[in-house]
Amino acid sequence: MNTLLLTLTCLLGCSAALAQLPDHTQVFEPVPALVTGVTHAAAPSDAIVLFDGNNMNAWEQLEDSASPQWDIEDGFVTVNGTGTLRSKQSFGSFQLHIEWRATDVIQGESQLRGNSGIFLHSLYEIQILDSWENPTYVNGQAGSVYLQHSPLVNAAKRPGEWQSYDIIFTAPVYQANGTLQSPAYVTVLHNRVLVQTMYRYSARPLRVRRSIKAAARPSLTDKSRLVMARCHCYCRIMAKSFLSRISG
Repeated sequence: MNTLLLTLTCLLGCSAALAQLPDHTQVFEPVPALVTGVTHAAAPSDAIVLFDGNNMNAWEQLEDSASPQWDIEDGFVTVNGTGTLRSKQSFGSFQLHIEWRATDVIQGESQLRGNSGIFLHSLYEIQILDSWENPTYVNGQAGSVYLQHSPLVNAAKRPGEWQSYDIIFTAPVYQANGTLQSPAYVTVLHNRVLVQTMYRYSARPLRVRRSIKAAARPSLTDKSRLVMARCHCYCRIMAKSFLSRISG
C-alpha cells in the first residue's frame, strides 16, 4: 500500500511539474465563447429557440410556406393533420433539441402508434414512434435513422411520458459539380441515452442530386396525432472549428 501511494504521489507531482513547462502543443486561441448551459427555464444562451410554448413563428408549412395550423395549448403543440412543418431558418450543421410524447391512449401497433419524424435537410429522417413494448422493424423504431440504421438501444418511455431527442448533425459537403466531398453524419441521444454515434449516412445517387438544392431546414412530419413539442425546442449552429475537428 505504501509503495502504491508513493507511486501515485510521484505521478501526480510529475504531472503538475510538466504542466508548468512551455509546450508547443498547447493552444491558447481562439478562446471558446462562454455559453450558459441548459436550465429548467431556458435553452443554452447561444441557441435559436424554435418553439417557446407560445407560438410557431419559427415554422412554416412545407407545402406552401403558409403559417402553421398545429394546435397550441398550455405550452404544447400538437400534430393535427394540417400538414408537415419546416423551420423558416436554414441551418448547415447543428445541434437540435426537441421534446415530444405520444398519446397515452394505446391504439394500433408497429408503425401505427405515434408515428412521426424529424427530417434533416429534407432528406434524412430520425424516426419518432411509440416504441414502448411495440415490436416493429428495428430500423424504423424510435431513435432509428429511418430505414438506414437501427438504434444502439431502445430508450423509449411509456406512452404519455415526455421524451427528448438531442441530435448533432454534420451536413454533407458537395463540390461545385455535385460530387460528394464529405458525407453527412448524425449522433442522437434519446432521453439522454446514446442511440446513434457518428452514423455516416449512405449517399444514394438520387439523394445526392436532390441534396444540392434541398432546403437545409429541420422539418416535422405530420403522420399521426402526437403532442410534438413543449417549450424546450431549440437549435444551435455548430462552430466551424468543431466541424474541422470531427472531419479530420
